[in-house]
Amino acid sequence: MRFPLAFWDLSLWLAVISIILLATAELLSPYYGRTGIVLNKRVLRSVSLAMGILFLFTVAVRVVGIIMGS
Repeated sequence: MRFPLAFWDLSLWLAVISIILLATAELLSPYYGRTGIVLNKRVLRSVSLAMGILFLFTVAVRVVGIIMGS
């Protein structure tokens, strides 16, 4: 069975998710009582940064693949 996502798709997905999570972490109101949604801003920010680092890793793998293939 083949994995349905290519490496490019995974890299794009990681980039979009990390941008969305980081924007959400930055735009959260400090007053959580009004929305009824309880989110830990520190955990959200660390997860978004981890996704960003994974995205940069996929970019580095692609760049090394291009350099080694030439």
